Amino acid sequence: MTYTVGLLHPGSMGSAFGAQLRARDHIVLWCPDGRSDTTRRRAEQAGLEPEALPGLVSRSDVLLSLCPPAAAEETATQVAELGMAGAGTMYVEANAITPSRVVSIVDRLAPMPVIDAAVVGSPPVGGKSPTLYLSGPGKQADRIAELFAGTDVRTHVLGNSIGKASALKLAYSSYQKVSRVLAAVAYGAADSYGVADELLAIAAKRTRSYLVETDYIPKTAARAWRWGPELEDAAALLADAGLPDSLMRAAAATLARWDGNRDERLDISEALEALRVGEDLDNPS
Repeated sequence: MTYTVGLLHPGSMGSAFGAQLRARDHIVLWCPDGRSDTTRRRAEQAGLEPEALPGLVSRSDVLLSLCPPAAAEETATQVAELGMAGAGTMYVEANAITPSRVVSIVDRLAPMPVIDAAVVGSPPVGGKSPTLYLSGPGKQADRIAELFAGTDVRTHVLGNSIGKASALKLAYSSYQKVSRVLAAVAYGAADSYGVADELLAIAAKRTRSYLVETDYIPKTAARAWRWGPELEDAAALLADAGLPDSLMRAAAATLARWDGNRDERLDISEALEALRVGEDLDNPS
C-alpha cells in the first residue's frame, strides 16, 4: 500500500527518513515556508514534494513529526489549529520529549490518533539502520510499522500505552549523551596532566557498556559513601584544569542519597528505592 506522509520537518534525521520512504514509492510532503536553504537542499535531495502546511495536513495519511524537541508542541498545535486532517490521518510524535509532553500533544490533537515514537540510532544513510520504537493503539502502531517495511528503518512496537517509546528514548539518551560529555571532560583532565594516552589504554581494556550491568547498581549504592568524596576530588581536578565540574559534583550529590546504605546488601529494586527516598529528603514538602 502506498501512503502519503507529511514530514514535519526535514532535518538531517527527518530527510533521511523521508528518503527511505520515497525509496519504497511512498509520497512524502514537506512544508518549505520559513525553512532554511539547508533544509530545502535536504528535502530536494531526498525527493520530497513541497506543499503548504494546510495542503500537507489535508493530503497526508500519516503526519510524522521529527523536529527539534523544543518545537514539538508548537508543531502539533499548528496541525491542530488547521483542523484539516483527513478522517484516517495518524500523527506520529517521534521527538525526544517526555511522556507527559506526548500526552499533552495527544490531548491537543484529539480525536486524531497519535502514536508515541522514538528513534534510537543514527539517520538511515550509508547502511545505518536506526530503530523506530512505537507505542500506542495497536492497529495504528502496526500501520506505522508497515509503512517502514522494506526500509533501513527497523520498527519495534512496545505496546498500547502512550509514553513508553518516549520514556525509553530519554532513559537511553540520559546515559548515552551524558556519557559522551563525561568522556570529553575526563579526557580533557588527563590531557591537561599529560596522561591522556594512559587513560585511553585503561579504557580500551573495557568492551562492555556499564548500562547493561544492572547487577552493579546495588554495589554502587553500597560503595557510594566512598565514591562520593572521590568524585568531589575529581571535580576539583577538573576545575583546576579549567574544565566544567558541575556534572561531577552532581554525580557526587546523587551518590550522597545512598549515604544511609553504607556497605548494605541491597537488591536492584531496593537500591533504586533508596534513590527515590533520597530525592524526597532533598525536596521536603
